[in-house]
Amino acid sequence: MPGLDESFLELPLNGVSEAALGRARQLGCDHAEVRVERIRTQYLSVRDGALETSLDDTEVGIGVRVFHRGSVGFAAAASVSVQEAVRLAGEAVDLAKVVALALGEPVQLAGEPVWADAIWVAPYETDPTRVPLGDKVDLLASWTARLISSPSVDHATGSVTAVSEDKYYADLSGTSTLQRRVRVHPVVEAVALGGPAGFETMRTLAPPMARGWEGLLGAGCDLDGEIAALPELLRERLAAPSVEPGRYDLVVDPTNLWLTIHESIGHATELDRALGYEAAYAGTSFARPEMIGELRYGSELMNVVGDRTQPYGLATVGFDDEGVAAQSFDIVRDGVLVGFQLDRRIAAAAGRERSNGCAFADSPLHAPLQRMANVSLLSAPGGPSTEELIDGCGDGIYVVGDKSWSIDMQRHNFQFTGQRFYEIRSGRLAGQLRDVAYQATTTEFWGSMDGVGGEGTVVLGGAFNCGKGQPGQVAPVGHACPSARFRNVNVLNVRRESGR
Repeated sequence: MPGLDESFLELPLNGVSEAALGRARQLGCDHAEVRVERIRTQYLSVRDGALETSLDDTEVGIGVRVFHRGSVGFAAAASVSVQEAVRLAGEAVDLAKVVALALGEPVQLAGEPVWADAIWVAPYETDPTRVPLGDKVDLLASWTARLISSPSVDHATGSVTAVSEDKYYADLSGTSTLQRRVRVHPVVEAVALGGPAGFETMRTLAPPMARGWEGLLGAGCDLDGEIAALPELLRERLAAPSVEPGRYDLVVDPTNLWLTIHESIGHATELDRALGYEAAYAGTSFARPEMIGELRYGSELMNVVGDRTQPYGLATVGFDDEGVAAQSFDIVRDGVLVGFQLDRRIAAAAGRERSNGCAFADSPLHAPLQRMANVSLLSAPGGPSTEELIDGCGDGIYVVGDKSWSIDMQRHNFQFTGQRFYEIRSGRLAGQLRDVAYQATTTEFWGSMDGVGGEGTVVLGGAFNCGKGQPGQVAPVGHACPSARFRNVNVLNVRRESGR
């Protein structure tokens, strides 16, 4: 397995941290942190076999955050040098003095053990940002060419996003960490002209992965098999009847359920939202800290964990961006809310002794925010297969793949669509449906869950682009979940709802 990137280690990491932290100490800071990061992001897209977009961006810089007499300041720059580190520490202290005039109460951090000279490298084989451009274009072009050779497909697009992230962190307490992680996301979509809307689309279900390039070649998905199936699935979609709105039992595949988890559980249990610190950007939450141990979030089959240690999870790290060691923790147990996601500032504000490691900045030029862990629904030990859940459904709808979604700022009332929907008739799949969306409140939906799949149904999904904060930041986050069955859920016909 590859280790740390040697070219990143050639940067003056120790000199920068000693200079920034030394200056912060001279200026009377109670605590200070320095991050040196290099983030390389590549994006390629191909349409009908021809290259459409090629982007290759590398961001390098230093971020310094200080805590000075109960106030906080942050400064950053895109150059990495000892001189710049000293300047940034002074600038951060100056900002903290200005911020202090507006603070109603001092900012504090929850405690954390010292982690000196710690190293963590994500498991991967091939850095996806170092695969030759020609090889990537050839692979995407071959996928789209296969699709448009089918009479069922009029156009096809393929894209891949690849990221490598190197990070050095040090603080005044004595913690210093080095980390490296990679991620990759392939998407292939087929388009067919016709039908009531004039066209229909169908894309692959392969999730974004915290893996190397090997993830595209079979380690994390079966893209070849998915691409081979797309033309027939799209042909079926064009001929499928439009759903009749009403109440249905649903079996929701993990390729769809991960997004419902993300929006209705992941964001709702971020404690900064629940306390009102995050309100302007689709913020706040219906869940409140005083509801711990009291709020019936869902049925007794519902067990949800936040986990920064999950193998191949998009939010998996060794340490977060406040020097907190990665952890796994309960959020919902037996259907009852038992915990929230925390960073060190929010943990202290809520009277907690320790953060559970949920701080992340998407750039060396941004201050860390409280961000989501891998929030996952646990499978049922010895639980049923997806086919058995469908068999026990009687009549209903099987939901596969994510598409569009809508949820209110308190994370309580939502509506989700998907890639594919199948009518379930007498416990058997009876062909595709079109225009389906399911709608519910968070507690109503999770309270209706009466079947949870076994380990064999679990898929690790997620997204690269979870948005939060002002100025806005994006973070990668994973969600593992099994298939699950929900009773008597409200189903809408989105075409009729939109008046089309």
